[in-house]
Amino acid sequence: MRLGREYDINQLRDYSSLFSRCEVAKWYKNDLSSLRMKVDRYDSSLIKRRHSYLSYLRYVYRVLERFYPNEYVYKNEFISKWLLQEIGVIDSIVFSEFRLGKAVADLAMFNGVSKVFEIKTLLDKEARLNNQLEQYGQLFNEVYLIVPEVKSHQYMKRDISTGIIIYSHAANSFSLIRQPQRNEQINVDVLMQVLHTHEYVTLVEQYFGERPKFHDFNKFQICKELMRQIPMHALSKQFVELMKSRRMHNVFSKEESQLNQLFLSMNYSATQKHQLLSNLNTTIS
Repeated sequence: MRLGREYDINQLRDYSSLFSRCEVAKWYKNDLSSLRMKVDRYDSSLIKRRHSYLSYLRYVYRVLERFYPNEYVYKNEFISKWLLQEIGVIDSIVFSEFRLGKAVADLAMFNGVSKVFEIKTLLDKEARLNNQLEQYGQLFNEVYLIVPEVKSHQYMKRDISTGIIIYSHAANSFSLIRQPQRNEQINVDVLMQVLHTHEYVTLVEQYFGERPKFHDFNKFQICKELMRQIPMHALSKQFVELMKSRRMHNVFSKEESQLNQLFLSMNYSATQKHQLLSNLNTTIS
């Protein structure tokens, strides 16, 4: 399917709404009505060519990639062109939309260290960025900003401890232009917001060699106070190991790379990914 010369901004926004968790959940249940609606609204000529819904999604993604590079496109391209290289050679776990406190990080990766990635597109404002970076710096070993190449000079003025990765729209590539400074400090209050109950109990038990005495009403406070006694480098290492032990499938696709971010955010297994792709491979009739 060839790209058109012009696309209305409302059409592009409408296209972008397809790449969301709620839409994927429908497709997984074989409800493809949202896709059919877009075909009827903008691309009815495709019906005569007997394309599949999957090929239609590839087409829509290419349109967004070229004319409306929103956060989904940036994140998906970064996963497919950067993170997958690290995942392939290192024992890594990746999270999408990693919540800590009032901030939600776009991507977080745990291998030997903890890394967090915040994406800023040409469409994004910077109002919340200072708070986000401050929050991330209280928990992660390495903090990265992924920004458009044309705006890199603005972000280079930010905290020099933050790594900068630029995205070239023309070359569709990513480049690290500033290394992050390694951080070993952890704010225990922030860490406690991230860990599940069984995780902070396990962390304390593993470090001190015995399960602390507590009951349901003081469990949180006792574990937090014990955690403050753990050296920062040891606490940081245990945080990484706990995140790697969470059940994350991290199943991706080289052939259908335009859906990698959705596979990640839905935490689909290989079987679930296969079912979704099978549903989408239905011919538009």
